[in-house]
Amino acid sequence: MSGVIGTSGVIHIYPDRESLSCGAATLFAQQAGRALKDRGRFTVALSGGHTPLGTYELLAQPPFRDRVAWDQTHVFWGDERCVPSEDPRNNARVARLLLLERVPIPPSQIHPISCDRSPKEAAQEYEDLLRSFFDATPPCFDLILLGLGEDGHTASLFPHAPILTEGKRWVTEVKVPQQELYRVTLTPPVINQAAVVAFLVAGVAKAQILKDVLEGRKDPFRFPAQLIRPSSGTIEWLADRGAASQLSRAAAWAGLETAIFQRNHH
Repeated sequence: MSGVIGTSGVIHIYPDRESLSCGAATLFAQQAGRALKDRGRFTVALSGGHTPLGTYELLAQPPFRDRVAWDQTHVFWGDERCVPSEDPRNNARVARLLLLERVPIPPSQIHPISCDRSPKEAAQEYEDLLRSFFDATPPCFDLILLGLGEDGHTASLFPHAPILTEGKRWVTEVKVPQQELYRVTLTPPVINQAAVVAFLVAGVAKAQILKDVLEGRKDPFRFPAQLIRPSSGTIEWLADRGAASQLSRAAAWAGLETAIFQRNHH
C-alpha cells in the first residue's frame, strides 16, 4: 500500500467510504500475514464508532475472510463504553455481530473489555489480562485501529482529560461528562508500542479536525490524537475524500491519485 508520507505518518486518501473500508481491510489482512510469518500470531485492537463498520463487514466475507488466519488471531479493543454487553453502544457487541461471529476465530481468542463491574475494576482487569497475555512486557499490538472524533479525541482519550499525561498504566477508566458515562481505554504509552496504528477517518464533518491534527499547531491536550506517535512503529491515516477535503492541495491530490490507482488495480 502506498500513499503520501507526512510528518504524522502515511496518508491514504480514498474516493469514498467504501474504498476506504476496502483499504482498511487490505491493511488488516496484510498485517495479519506479516505477524503470522514473524511471530506466529496476530494481535489486533479494534475500534468502535461508525467508520470501521464497513471494514468489519468486508473482513467477514471473501476474499478477506480467507486471507486471515483467524485461528491464530487474538482480538482486543482500544476502548469500550461502560454499558451492558448487549447495549447497541457496546463496541465489542457491534464487532461481534458484524465480524467475529462470522469468521472461524476461537472464542477464547476474543478479549472484550468487560464492564459488568466498576469502571476502575474493569480497567484493572483488562490491564491484568494484557500483562498476562504479553508476559508483563509493554504490549506490542501488530495493529491498532483508531477513529478520530470531531473534537480531536481518539479511543477514549478526550481533550484536556487527566489521562493524557498517564505514563504508567496500560488501561484506565475515564469519565465522559458530556455522555454521562464512563469508558475504559488503552493509554497513549500502550498505543504507541504498536507496530502499526491505523486511523480511519470518513466524512466531511471530520475535515477540519483532520486538518488541525495533521497540519495544525501541535497541541495534544486540545487534540489528543496528536499524542499517537508509535515509538518504533508506523501510523497509517486512511481518509475518504470528504474527510481529506481541507488538507493541503498537493498532498490531497497526490493521495487521491494513489487511491484511485489502487482501486482500479485490485
